[in-house]
Amino acid sequence: QVQLVESGGGLVQPGGSLRLSCAASGSIFSINAMGWYRQAPGKERELVAAISSGGSTNYADSVKGRFTISRDNAKNTVYLQMNSLKPEDTAVYYCNARGLSTVRAGTYRAFGSWGQGTQVTVSS
Repeated sequence: QVQLVESGGGLVQPGGSLRLSCAASGSIFSINAMGWYRQAPGKERELVAAISSGGSTNYADSVKGRFTISRDNAKNTVYLQMNSLKPEDTAVYYCNARGLSTVRAGTYRAFGSWGQGTQVTVSS
């Protein structure tokens, strides 16, 4: 079992900044990709940013140049620095991680886990 716990959401004015964090815990053997998704009311969940274990990143076009994803592999934690926030960034942000968990010594199983979500509201 691998659990993800997010933090850092809140209310911010347009043009402001927020930093989201997501820590993974449990029977983790390795984490490959980690990412952030968001879902606004009435819309489908969409990828915001993702980062591989080697540090390669990709971003949604709508956040390029404003958001930065990073990770601390030693802490199994991924971050999303959000700058120049806009009202259209308002959504529930979800953390996602994929990798291998330890079932028992020498035996591993693929996992894909989601965090519980954290609300980001950009409004004056």
